[in-house]
Amino acid sequence: MSKTPLILVALFGGALAAQPSAPDPVAAPLRELPWGQLNFLHTTDIHGWWGGHLQEASYSSDWGDYISFAKHLRDRADADGTDLILVDTGDRIEGNAIYDSSKPRGKFTYEIAKEQTIDLICSGNHELYKAESADGEFYHTVPDFKDNYLASNLDIINPETGGRQPLAQRYKKFTTKNQGIRILAFGFIFDFTGNDKNTFVQRVEDTVKEEWFREAIKDKEVDLILVYGHVDIRSQEYALLYSTIRDAHWDTPIQFFGGHSHIRDYHIFDSGSVALESGRYMETLGFMSISGITTSRHQNPNTNSKKRTLQFQRRYIDNNLFSMHHHSGKNATTFPTQHGLNVSLAIGSARKSLSLNHIYGCAPRDLFVSRRPYPHNESIFTWLETELLPQSIKSRDPSKKALVIMNTGGIRFDVFKGPFTKDTKFLVSPFTSGIAYLKDVPYTAAKRVIKLLNNAGPILSSTNDANATFLLPPEHVAAARYRPHLFDSSPTDPSEHPNQDGMLDFASVDLGTRQHQGNQQPLRDTHHHHASTEPPPLIPGYTTHDDAGSDGDDTIHAPIQFYNVPNCIQAAVGFSPASVSGSGSSSDSAGPDSWVDGAEMVDGDESEPEVVDIMYNEFIEKWVLLALAYLGESYSAEDSHLYEDGKSFTDIMTDWVEGHWGVDDVDDDGEAGCPS
Repeated sequence: MSKTPLILVALFGGALAAQPSAPDPVAAPLRELPWGQLNFLHTTDIHGWWGGHLQEASYSSDWGDYISFAKHLRDRADADGTDLILVDTGDRIEGNAIYDSSKPRGKFTYEIAKEQTIDLICSGNHELYKAESADGEFYHTVPDFKDNYLASNLDIINPETGGRQPLAQRYKKFTTKNQGIRILAFGFIFDFTGNDKNTFVQRVEDTVKEEWFREAIKDKEVDLILVYGHVDIRSQEYALLYSTIRDAHWDTPIQFFGGHSHIRDYHIFDSGSVALESGRYMETLGFMSISGITTSRHQNPNTNSKKRTLQFQRRYIDNNLFSMHHHSGKNATTFPTQHGLNVSLAIGSARKSLSLNHIYGCAPRDLFVSRRPYPHNESIFTWLETELLPQSIKSRDPSKKALVIMNTGGIRFDVFKGPFTKDTKFLVSPFTSGIAYLKDVPYTAAKRVIKLLNNAGPILSSTNDANATFLLPPEHVAAARYRPHLFDSSPTDPSEHPNQDGMLDFASVDLGTRQHQGNQQPLRDTHHHHASTEPPPLIPGYTTHDDAGSDGDDTIHAPIQFYNVPNCIQAAVGFSPASVSGSGSSSDSAGPDSWVDGAEMVDGDESEPEVVDIMYNEFIEKWVLLALAYLGESYSAEDSHLYEDGKSFTDIMTDWVEGHWGVDDVDDDGEAGCPS
């Protein structure tokens, strides 16, 4: 794995993000793209962020800019006689108001997505949670991308015939345009079980036993095997696919692309096989190159050996015009293509038609998912637990008390100080689930549910279900399941030892940050390179450490620390309960009895109720019921009731913002400035 020299790109003039309200990108030191014989651009877990990040300069480019960028890189590949392939590994929906607030949902998403020429594409789990979104793949995404869409282990009920069939073809073989590289490609999803009834995900361990798969990997007339999918690159599923394919092809290069974990990561299987994962939310454009591939076109006629010196290189590109202009060799004038501009205009038009700049209130401070410890005044979960939930949720009867439980994985993004818009509400909480409740649960059991949910043990393990980890945000799942070295729970003062006491040394799980424009100079022109006697200060952002080292990010950032969070948080309604000792997120090794008996009560309200309603977001109902069963209380889904006729938590949150952070002086579009 070669390392490329750093360059410092100076300030340039006239570059504006395609979406008018997005901040200008900021000058920073850059690493060059490591071009090779075969090159890739990779996106994953876009979650509807087609307009880019409108509060974060590092990720402010939109889908139209990406279209222009890809066009310039394709032109370079053609000029050099190399090849460029675009890959997307799913979860294109849910997580942004362009998708989540449109009626029908996806009204704009499918039209925007198909404007990019993606060579290999597949489904993620979010496309499958609901029958209508899976049908959206069937009716829109699959035909839009034709034979570029692969579904190696995913079937659907054809909504017109009622019959079960593969969502798309299982695999494909193709030859690259310029190098003539023969590629055998497969497109997978992880062993997901939370899909609706109209789709079927076959376990990878069963798929590799299928006759079609066995026959496909027998093909020796291939120069590269490419496995892409909505799968963590360090997962058991990919480990199995690697070993199965390697058994059939001992020396053929194998390239993996992954997703689902919302992180930047790069994994080396062996000297001829690697995997790339490229972040989330259009923050990252993954670049991958391979050199040294021996093809039939380049085979030495004097030998039958296919031995080669392979070189794999990766780069995680910050999604902003500063990076794009430099890596494409363009400037503010020459970079935009007409196609890209048209798509940017379409995104802007969609945003305007959905009134996404409508302001519900002004957040008085930043509230972070992971960049502050929990509890903390700037932890979004402390805000939910101490303010929003107890002030929003009402008991079904004034005489009744309640405990409200939410999983942290239901909160998807930070709240930044300033305007809380229609856009913001869906960035933070894109899901449609409401609040359910169980009536009159004995308090002796109810008060212990949160401990069971947070410490896993008998509850999550009893499900024998990887989806149990969905209680957490995806990047925390990635660390907990496959990267245990990223956690350090040593009891110490985090201000003295910044990688301890529940803090995540995220490395490959870094999440990036917003740039406050008052302290940085905006980008001016990305065509002329001028020497800078005083380089600008490093801005905080991704500082990725992966199997190849720490030189993967294209932009050199100051690092950010991130903190562990519990699976779930809890708020009380109508009373002030005593706290339960050990109800945090740390594991307990004292054995099963400790999950209950170790939960000693500390001083609190002496008039604790005999019974309470347990209220929870619908997504976690299965685990709440399991916890109660473990505690000797038998409840089923039939015993649950919907709070306020199923009103979504997203709307509950928005109502609270309007009532507590609301602004009075707004224009007809609901737009107004917030105090700086």
